[in-house]
Amino acid sequence: MQWEIVVGLEVHTQLSTSSKIFSGSSTAFGAAPNTQANAVDIALPGVLPVLNRGAVERAIQLGLAINAHISRRSVFARKNYFYPDLPKGYQISQMELPVVEGGSLTIQVGETEKTIRITRAHLEEDAGKSMHGDFHGMTGIDLNRAGTPLLEIVSEPDMRGSAEAVAYAKTLHSLVVWLGICDGNMQEGSFRCDANVSVRPMGSTELGTRCEIKNLNSFRFLERAIEYEARRQIEINEDGGTIRQETRLYDPDRDETRTMRSKEDAHDYRYFPDPDLLPLVISEEWIERTRAAMPELPVAMRERFIGQYAIPAYDAGVLTGSKATAVYFEQLVAAVGGEAKLCANWIMGELSAALNRHELDIAQSPVGVAQLAMLIRRIGDGTLSGKLAKEVFEALWQGEGEVDAIIDARGLKQVSDVGAIEAMVDQVLAANPNQVAEYRAGKEKMFGYLIGQAMKAMKGKANPQQLNEILLRKLS
Repeated sequence: MQWEIVVGLEVHTQLSTSSKIFSGSSTAFGAAPNTQANAVDIALPGVLPVLNRGAVERAIQLGLAINAHISRRSVFARKNYFYPDLPKGYQISQMELPVVEGGSLTIQVGETEKTIRITRAHLEEDAGKSMHGDFHGMTGIDLNRAGTPLLEIVSEPDMRGSAEAVAYAKTLHSLVVWLGICDGNMQEGSFRCDANVSVRPMGSTELGTRCEIKNLNSFRFLERAIEYEARRQIEINEDGGTIRQETRLYDPDRDETRTMRSKEDAHDYRYFPDPDLLPLVISEEWIERTRAAMPELPVAMRERFIGQYAIPAYDAGVLTGSKATAVYFEQLVAAVGGEAKLCANWIMGELSAALNRHELDIAQSPVGVAQLAMLIRRIGDGTLSGKLAKEVFEALWQGEGEVDAIIDARGLKQVSDVGAIEAMVDQVLAANPNQVAEYRAGKEKMFGYLIGQAMKAMKGKANPQQLNEILLRKLS
């Protein structure tokens, strides 16, 4: 039997406020345990929560960016459960009336675009952290994260397999970082995914029993967890077993998912409106003020790049994949004075490859905009061939100096003197009479061989266009 994998994601996005969602405690990462938890965070009797306006504004921004409905009135609820790092015995979240409803996100998987529906995005507080270090047989509790503002973004089960799920997560990650509502640091827990995975016979419209895999903090783990879980469920079904609805965790060391607990439903949490918090009312004026302050969104910038710079849609999509890349591209085109397609090629080619090899973001690139612009100008004025430019780029990456100094030190200046190229071509033709005869007899691939010989003789420095024209003329 052929099986279809169905995935929905719940993404917990830590909002970029400097203080917590219901208290004035700092949200800075890395403080000593329990130094950023005040009376509200640790739930001392008699304290009252006060909603952070900045968290609401960030939720509105996300809603506007995904073309969702911004609820003019939303309500906070108490989600009741016991866990040692939850001092109140409940989490303040939203249930029936979330701040953001609906919306969608378009993802790119290979050459295919797909729209993923978003069910809702609701505000809530994070819990603390259990620490299982050397506490003499006990577990430590760090409440620094308790009350950290989260926006939980819930998708519909529209993804079919790990590739689409990772594409969606990466697109959403890029968007929240682009908007500035989240720093996107997955290692610090700022962006975490819960994956709801089920399988069903190919062609079926009925959803299978789902299992939720909690707290996936890397795209690689998200991909592996979904693939393992799908295989596990398919094997159980094909062996005649039954999938149990449950919450599971992913163990990256063993590359497997394991049972944590049976999966709760909403009624298990006994949601009810929080009596300490008034309904959240969002005015039209607040929404429009937030809209006016938002940056140009990736989709709009992508279309602008296509029109303004006359680059292909694919290039525009890659260049707007992150705000830092888009900014680098526009600065590079301005510094070069045009040549948008060539600038795009260098960013998507040599620069991206080097960044990937060294696991760096473009903001951390050792090759700055001014250096790459000078390199591209030297290609344009005939000083460098494309091949020699790659050698100069590598030297720039290694910090060997500026472009012109590297060209001089390595003797990389391209030869564009027609007389010198003609003389070398004459030598190559004289030294390879058999290949010349074969070419003239119709064996066209000999042309490439002769070009190679000439370029080798000139140590790769001949102007490729001039060399091609001269050789073609002399062979005619």
